[in-house]
Amino acid sequence: MTKPMTQLAAQSDTPNQAVHAITAEGVTVAYDARPVLRSVSFRVPSGQLVGVIGPNGAGKSTLLKCLLGLIKPDYGKVQVFGRPAAEARRYVAYVPQTESVDWDFPVTVRDVVLMGRALEGFLGWPSRADRDRALHALEQVGMTKYERRHIRQLSGGQQRRVFLARALCQEAELLLLDEPFAGVDAASEQAIFTLIDDIRNLGKTVIVVNHDLSILDRFDHVLMLNQRIIADGPPSEVANAENLSATYGGRLSLLDQADETLRQRIASDDRHINRTAPN
Repeated sequence: MTKPMTQLAAQSDTPNQAVHAITAEGVTVAYDARPVLRSVSFRVPSGQLVGVIGPNGAGKSTLLKCLLGLIKPDYGKVQVFGRPAAEARRYVAYVPQTESVDWDFPVTVRDVVLMGRALEGFLGWPSRADRDRALHALEQVGMTKYERRHIRQLSGGQQRRVFLARALCQEAELLLLDEPFAGVDAASEQAIFTLIDDIRNLGKTVIVVNHDLSILDRFDHVLMLNQRIIADGPPSEVANAENLSATYGGRLSLLDQADETLRQRIASDDRHINRTAPN
């Protein structure tokens, strides 16, 4: 990581931080008469780091599309900073799953980050201010030296950092990250989570679709989803065996795997403390 993040310049029409970043009321979405989300209701205060967990087919990606205003619910409503989601897109940045990106598209790292300025109104060639903002975003995520490299030449962790830089360049108030830790090594996961913490510390609201149950305690809030809301609240209150079993339909092997990961981390920490403790 490079220098700590500095406060981003305020937008002239920054949304009202006193209202909830997200308000979902009775959101129901069906594809070909097959329900994907069923009466989903929750609220997210501004400035929170929220983990969304659930099995495949639980409706997590559909929920993100509702928050982006790309899908209009069949029933219910979604508001972002007190506005209908479709009217609040300029406040929202999206970091997609890697498999949804065309890595052969002829763009450099800097080009990808500059796409974050498209919602700020530039057409044709970006302005000097846009280029400076993109370079600053790359510096914030430690990717400046790769700015002229093609995006497909990066590792998975580096690619995710570039998309986080695009979100920073957009100066969005709400960031939606779809499985940012999938397929990356432990060092990259830690680097990405540090960036996410830095972004949250700037007062941004961050929603992370996450499959790693061993890191739930790093979130302010956890949304447990399986077409409907199973539980919603601080991880210390809701991430228990009963709720996790209900969320994953009794697939306790996932919970066992998470428990084992936690045990290994604790044991490793204990060994480190024993080695470094004064005699």
